[in-house]
Amino acid sequence: MTSLRNSVQLIGRLGNDPEVRTFDSGKKMATFSLATNEIYYNNQGEKVEDTQWHNIVVWNKKVEVVENYLKKGSEIAIEGKLINRSYEKEGVTKYITEINLNELLMLGKKDS
Repeated sequence: MTSLRNSVQLIGRLGNDPEVRTFDSGKKMATFSLATNEIYYNNQGEKVEDTQWHNIVVWNKKVEVVENYLKKGSEIAIEGKLINRSYEKEGVTKYITEINLNELLMLGKKDS
């Protein structure tokens, strides 16, 4: 059960092309947003589609896969862990929740 601690699994589509940064040390990081959709019917019987957006952070060798094969609209399955951080901007504390990617599976059709 220890592998279940702080573990997140999602299937969704990229909301934007991955943004890749290379640091002075040579280490690479990629970020992108992932949209997950849930469809349900409300009390009035109307179909409702709820989209949630998730911030994804990728490090090390997986950045090459993200950089070379993923683009806006790509469907993927991921597993990672939640990271919460904060920073201060103009005297206001901002809070961010991100998913640090551990595993990636590309879904959908292969581009021709």
